[in-house]
Amino acid sequence: MRRREFVTLVGGALVGGALAARAQQPRKLARVAFLATGAVESSDARATLEALKQGLREHGYIDGQSIIVEVRGADSQIERFTALASELVDLGPDVIVASNTPAARAVQQATRAIPIVVPVMGDPVGDGLVANLARPGGNITGLTFLGPQLVAKRLALLREAMPSVSRVAAIWHPGAYSEHTMTDMLKQAAEAAQSLGVNLKLFAVKGPADLEQTFSAIAGERYEALFVFPSPMFFTERQRIINLTTQPRLASVSMSSEFVKLGGLMSYGADINDSFRISAKYVDKILRGSKPADLPVEQPTKFDLWINLKTAKELGLSIPSTLLARADEVIE
Repeated sequence: MRRREFVTLVGGALVGGALAARAQQPRKLARVAFLATGAVESSDARATLEALKQGLREHGYIDGQSIIVEVRGADSQIERFTALASELVDLGPDVIVASNTPAARAVQQATRAIPIVVPVMGDPVGDGLVANLARPGGNITGLTFLGPQLVAKRLALLREAMPSVSRVAAIWHPGAYSEHTMTDMLKQAAEAAQSLGVNLKLFAVKGPADLEQTFSAIAGERYEALFVFPSPMFFTERQRIINLTTQPRLASVSMSSEFVKLGGLMSYGADINDSFRISAKYVDKILRGSKPADLPVEQPTKFDLWINLKTAKELGLSIPSTLLARADEVIE
């Protein structure tokens, strides 16, 4: 055998052996951290996490096989987000999925390097999460549910369902979003109430422990309906909120169909769980090399109107047929 042929064979064998050894090495699993509002074992956290995992599966990622998802929950106490965000950052994940604006703001303070995907943002620009929707510019991207813009629409729908309503109590959660966004929401509600001829009174609820006392005050003032401002805490506490509307016989309107499924009168907004599923495409793009700064924030294109006709009958309300005809879902 010629010397040149021998060297070529030996070299080829070495290269082939190196490639084979490399192929046998396990591929590094992508790591995604998920920060939820409720407790990890709560139905809300499980539902949103499953929606995220469903989206990941649609993009070829299987939890425990090609990706690992680390989960932390704040037990409906947004003040816990700061510590949990730091804990997740210390894990060094490839991407952090912060379930909503308060969670995202906490993670944003903990890291400017790790990409952050937020499935449910109220006002991303107003809350200081992104520079603008088209080019976020930082390490955050995701989806918005158009928080302030739909407040007036929900109040108008309530008035349409209850043409004679004049006294409406509204619960809002200080600190749920930035001061700018909360001020905008309250302003939109006040202007809408004035144009509709509705007396709207605001009741601040700082945490889950304040709900009973707040509703006791509402019941004592004989309001006819309840307006629920957008809030991650209200979403996780929705069963308690609906239960507390029963005795004072309050017809409620909110942003989420989950309230209506539990006995609320009506809701108008985007599908929250579907936003978590869709957010997986951002995770996929980031894992493939895209930067959050270049991924536009997505706005919802479909808003669902839900009406609970059973609740309406229990409250002695007759919902106009024109409104029922526009509803996407009617619970009878």
